[in-house]
Amino acid sequence: MRPLQISPETAILLSKKLNVPLEQIMHMPQHILMKKLMELEKQEPETNSEEN
Repeated sequence: MRPLQISPETAILLSKKLNVPLEQIMHMPQHILMKKLMELEKQEPETNSEEN
């Protein structure tokens, strides 16, 4: 399996947001990464509404 075709900056940002090691991000299958990003997106509006 090829590593994801994303920039190093994007990989670092995703690693921090998802709280996952950078190496794991780079070798994560794309469909799993997309699923995690959708879960993160669902959580963010809740966090933003709590801050207001």
